Amino acid sequence: MSLTPRAVVVHRPTEYDELIARHGTRGQAAFFLSSRGREIEEVESRHARQLAAMTAVTSSLPVDWRRGIVERADLPRFLFSPEDVIIVVGQDGVVANVAKYLHGQPVIGVNPDPERNPGVLVPFAPEAASHLLQHISDVRRLPVQARTMVQAQLDDGQRLLALNEVFVGPASHQTARYTLTLADGRSERQASSGVIVSTGTGATGWCKSISLERHSEVSLPNPVDDSLAWFVREAWPSPATGTKLTEGILDIQNSLYLAVESDGLVIFGDGIESDFVFASWGQRLQIHEAAVKLSLVH
Repeated sequence: MSLTPRAVVVHRPTEYDELIARHGTRGQAAFFLSSRGREIEEVESRHARQLAAMTAVTSSLPVDWRRGIVERADLPRFLFSPEDVIIVVGQDGVVANVAKYLHGQPVIGVNPDPERNPGVLVPFAPEAASHLLQHISDVRRLPVQARTMVQAQLDDGQRLLALNEVFVGPASHQTARYTLTLADGRSERQASSGVIVSTGTGATGWCKSISLERHSEVSLPNPVDDSLAWFVREAWPSPATGTKLTEGILDIQNSLYLAVESDGLVIFGDGIESDFVFASWGQRLQIHEAAVKLSLVH
């Protein structure tokens, strides 16, 4: 017999929460903000919208469902189950934060503050999400969009998943040195400030800014495409390093390979620098489309 679904509500502390944690009282937080030309009322207003959205979601859950609430910082320690329905209340980035811990569970994104959040991955207003939750009779019938993810894997078995992009580069502002190899056999030793491999979901962010700045002719993938876009940042020409292989598209059957020739490179995903994989000299890294996809309810 299948288990009753569990609703897992994922959120992050609001700016108001963080201010109170740092300064202790509302008065001290208000003084801190005023010294920087800001008013605490604006922060409190956004905090209230977040709380209202959380209340709307939790009060609309089917009465027979199990429930769980987890903050973003606790995601690495939270054990998700196959029957979970994930409800993200917050910014688009929180969906990216949770995606790498899932294996096909549906994700409902709730946007508590549409005036500030684009809502690309959190398309539902709190009232719309409440209506959806109240009328769920079978979670398997939820309309989901499969979003491609990217995987970076080292030859020692370490791997990292990301919804938007993975970055490979130096931990500081030094130069990354490596040999880049494509599936068709083309290869080049390079010195650069790093390599980015992006999904279609991430193609509206960091990847797009690189594409626009260099006037790239690479056609960036859509969110549901299986392909990935890759860019080398600031490749440096020298007698030992080249700049010919600096951008392209990886289809579902191909990978990008990097042989590390630096003292150490870091690999992180979706801008979370604290969650990284370390690659040392001589290691080989493979980057390709992940087998798992994000199931985003739309």
